[in-house]
Amino acid sequence: MVSIVTVTDASVDATGFFCKMSARKSEAWQAKRAWLRARFTEGLQLRLLGDGERGFVEFIPGRYAWRGIEGAEDFVVIHCLWVVGKSKGNGYSGLLLDEVEGWAKQNGYRGVAALTSTGNWLIAPGVLERRGYVPVDHAPPGFALMLRAFAPGPTPRLCQGWEEKARALGPGLNVLRSAQCPYLADAAENARSAAQKLGLPFSDRVIESADALRGLAPSPYGVFALVLDGKLISSTYLLEKDIVKIIRGR
Repeated sequence: MVSIVTVTDASVDATGFFCKMSARKSEAWQAKRAWLRARFTEGLQLRLLGDGERGFVEFIPGRYAWRGIEGAEDFVVIHCLWVVGKSKGNGYSGLLLDEVEGWAKQNGYRGVAALTSTGNWLIAPGVLERRGYVPVDHAPPGFALMLRAFAPGPTPRLCQGWEEKARALGPGLNVLRSAQCPYLADAAENARSAAQKLGLPFSDRVIESADALRGLAPSPYGVFALVLDGKLISSTYLLEKDIVKIIRGR
C-alpha cells in the first residue's frame, strides 16, 4: 500500500505541494506558498502520494472553497485531484478520495462536493461517478457539480450570472486568476504576449479571496478566466499560439 503524506504549514517547505516542484524560487511557487499559508488556517487539507508515486488531492471546507460554488458550508470541496504518469491506473485516486471522505466524516461534514469538467484541469466526472457521486448542478460548456452526501439536507449549487460577470471585465483581453494554481501565472503571461501580438488592450487581475471569486468569476472554475471584450473564451491554461488562434478565428 502506498503511503499518504499529509502536508501542513510546518512541512510544506520540505514536501512541496506537487505542482512546480522544480521551480521553488519562482514567483508563482512563492505565491502558491503564501496562498497555502492563509488557507491552512481555514482548514485546507493537502495530501500527497508517497513512496515515489505522483499524485495529490487538495480540499477545503466549503465556505472557503475557491470554486464558483454556493451553499456548500456543510460540505468539503475538492479543489484538485491529480494522479499522473506511472502512478495512473493503480487505484490511487480512490486512496486520495478515501482521505477526503474520511476527513469530512471525522470533522462532521455532510458530504463532499467537487467541480468536474469534460475538458482539462478538473476531475473527470467518471472518477467520482464510480464512487457514488451524483451531479446536482451544471454550467456550460462542460462543468458539473458532483456530490456525495452522507446525510440529507440542502444541496450546494453553482453560482450564477456568468455572462454578466464576463461583461463586467470590460473591453480588451482580460485575465482573472488566483494563486490557487501556480501554473496560472504562466497562463497570464501567455495571454499578455497574445494581446501584444494582436494589439489588444490587456489586464491581469488577481483574485484575493474566495468571496471575491464567487462574485467576480465568469465560470465555475473560478481561479482562472480569459475574457475578450466581455465574453469568456477560456477557463483553463492556454498557450500563446492557441489564444491567438482562437481570437483570430472569432
